[in-house]
Amino acid sequence: MARKKKEVGVCELCEREKVEITVHHLTPKEMGGTFMPNATLCIPCHKQIHALYTNEHLATELNTISQLKKERKMAAFINWIRKQPATRIPVIKKSNERKKRKK
Repeated sequence: MARKKKEVGVCELCEREKVEITVHHLTPKEMGGTFMPNATLCIPCHKQIHALYTNEHLATELNTISQLKKERKMAAFINWIRKQPATRIPVIKKSNERKKRKK
C-alpha cells in the first residue's frame, strides 16, 4: 500500500508558509459539510480548532476563515503559532470548557 505524500503549502489561518497542510471542512461533514467549502490548514491550527470547539459550534458560528480568525481563543493561538517554526507541531489538548460541554 502506497503512503500518501504529505502536502506542503500555506495555512489559511496562521498564514505560515511551507507547512504540512490538511483539509478542514468549514462546516463539519457530520453537520452536512461534505460538499461545502473547505480550508487548507496547518496541522496545529486544525487540531486547535477541534480542541476548542464542538462540531455544532463550528457549523453554526465558526464556519468561515474570517470568523475563526476573529474568535478570541483562536486569534490568541494564531498570534502564538505564527512565531513558531513551520516544522513545530505542538501538543494540543482539548480545552476544559469543551470537555465540560460534552458531559
